[in-house]
Amino acid sequence: VQLQAFGGGLVQAGDSLRHSCAVSGRTLSNYYMGWFRQAPGREREFVASIRWSPGSTYYADSVKGRFTISRDNAKKTMFLRMNSLKPEDTAVYYCAARHFASTEYSYWGQGTLVTVSS
Repeated sequence: VQLQAFGGGLVQAGDSLRHSCAVSGRTLSNYYMGWFRQAPGREREFVASIRWSPGSTYYADSVKGRFTISRDNAKKTMFLRMNSLKPEDTAVYYCAARHFASTEYSYWGQGTLVTVSS
């Protein structure tokens, strides 16, 4: 599984932004796809995930209600829509994938930086 992330940028608090993650390789129906982020000086943390099929979603409490994870099966692309951005959302965002039988995310895309100014 190869992942290529797009998106990121500099925005103001309250703005919205969308990340994309193009996926290639294996059939994705048995995979979880996730978004993680790492803020300066902090450990990487889980943001959201989606079971590619049937599309079940999970969110960190810190982003619930503001971020939406989704996927386009035909385009093999995963998205993270981020609304009502806060300065504390500033981080490098990564997309990742794991087989549903694994507990570890084994495949990672490159990080994309999101900076939210107050």
